Amino acid sequence: MQTTLQVNENGNMVSPDVQPITTNPVLRFLAKFISYVFHPCFVPVYVVLFLVYEHPNMFVGFSPRNKILVVVQAFMMFSFFPIITTLLLRALKFIDSIHLPTQRDRIIPLIASMTWYFWIWHVWRNLPDYPKELVALALGVFAASIIAMLSNIKFKISLHAIGVGTMVTFLITVALQQSLHFAVYLSIAFIIAGLVCTARLLSGSHNSFQVYSGFLAGVAAQLIANVVVLS
Repeated sequence: MQTTLQVNENGNMVSPDVQPITTNPVLRFLAKFISYVFHPCFVPVYVVLFLVYEHPNMFVGFSPRNKILVVVQAFMMFSFFPIITTLLLRALKFIDSIHLPTQRDRIIPLIASMTWYFWIWHVWRNLPDYPKELVALALGVFAASIIAMLSNIKFKISLHAIGVGTMVTFLITVALQQSLHFAVYLSIAFIIAGLVCTARLLSGSHNSFQVYSGFLAGVAAQLIANVVVLS
């Protein structure tokens, strides 16, 4: 079932069954800002930055140059190529908006993103010096994109919620496997997840079912990846 859009008084496309929770301009601005900062294309890169520069021993044997290389690889595959693909699709008029407001608009970008995510997982898993946790993260993102694609057949699942669901589950896994004090990091992750999910509801981009199912999909995807890579 495809999403039918209507045009509101501001000229923006909205779904008739998903309306903004608030009309407060400040809250709407904050919701949009949070949605951009924690876009699903950026969340995996933030996690990689945490692993490379904040985690005390995940990349302890890596030189500064190799650490930068890991971050660049993550940015190119998780952020740069998916964004460029979406911009090109919009320029060629294959999609109506870079915000992907409809299920139809999401099909090609999701397939393209799946390709980039599979590639980075394939590369990292064949590099013996790279931590298994990093491989598990890449596989989790790839699995999440598959779930998003399959869910898109029936409804417009929240990709932002999938992103933060994957992030939270991955950090919990790392915290449980290592004898480190992760309370602060986990608290920050849960706060970010709450802000992102709330922002998607406030902006009227999704209803509660689409947000909750997205978060659970992210959790499931990362759990599958953990079983495959870390068990």
